[in-house]
Amino acid sequence: MRDVAEHAGVSVRTVSNVVSGYTHVSDATRARVQRSLDELGYKMDYLARGLRSGRTGFVALAVPFLVEPYFAALAQAVIQAAARRGITVLVESTGGDREVERRILAGGLTNVADGVLFSALTAPAADVPPAGPDFPLVMLGEHNVSDHLPRVGIDNVAAARTAVEHLLAQGCRRIVALGRNGSENGRQRAEGYQQALSAAGVRRVNWLVEPVDDWTREHGYATVRRLLEGSGPLPDAIFAFNDALAVGALRALDASGVRVPDEVAVVGVDDIPESAYTHPPLTSIAPDLDVIAERALGLLDAQTRAAGRTGTGDAAEGAPDADADWHGPSEATPFRLVVRESSLRPAPAP
Repeated sequence: MRDVAEHAGVSVRTVSNVVSGYTHVSDATRARVQRSLDELGYKMDYLARGLRSGRTGFVALAVPFLVEPYFAALAQAVIQAAARRGITVLVESTGGDREVERRILAGGLTNVADGVLFSALTAPAADVPPAGPDFPLVMLGEHNVSDHLPRVGIDNVAAARTAVEHLLAQGCRRIVALGRNGSENGRQRAEGYQQALSAAGVRRVNWLVEPVDDWTREHGYATVRRLLEGSGPLPDAIFAFNDALAVGALRALDASGVRVPDEVAVVGVDDIPESAYTHPPLTSIAPDLDVIAERALGLLDAQTRAAGRTGTGDAAEGAPDADADWHGPSEATPFRLVVRESSLRPAPAP
């Protein structure tokens, strides 16, 4: 760094700030230092930096499935937000397996990362040590294995309520909730569904909850085909607990000759990229993944600093002991309803 500083005509501290991703460096200075880095062939020695600072410069992101569009988009948002902080993201796919999730809660990724962002699917509270994990950890999404762990995600109940209220405003009354599966996500979305129907005075006989094994296109398709082939009256709307289920539902409705949204309106959750390109385009609840990523990384960094690892090689002034309770609060992030053709019912004839 001394060589680079001399070449660029700046201080060693400025070079350190640039290579560490420190934000308060002017664009002109950052560009000058980067030119010197490139010309001199300087490369960061991450092992040396880790030995000095106590940090590796890596964080781990654990999600259930990378093949599902929502988790792929979440991973991309985290990677981009981390890059702005000079952090590299290591991605782990758990498959929703409880044993894999338990190993992560026990610190199974901290041998290679400073902290963990964790979107759990099945891990129960019993898998969390009574005192909490002894490493920086932030939960992502609605499934939080313990109230004292920090979590970043949308208000799941409010999001579901917003989706169902939109369907009610379109005149729908026999609304199917597609996605009950015993998960915390499913419980919360069912709660929002029920709150909206109750507030609208919809009779309980029309509270239609359809269970599924997994939130996939295949299960959405199979469940809706089975529903349409039954002897009961046709629902006038489907609230799918995620967009993958909704995409499967749209395919099943089309295969059965049911017109969307004229006969059955459909709304999903997640606003995955393909939702704008389904037939018809899918109305969906859109979480702000960029905000989720930024806030989660901020909470993770706060935990790391509170544990006494500043990333600069110097002890944080006034930082608490590593045994201190540095688990921060949960944060609800914004969401919005993106209305497309799948839920816009035609106005009744005058």
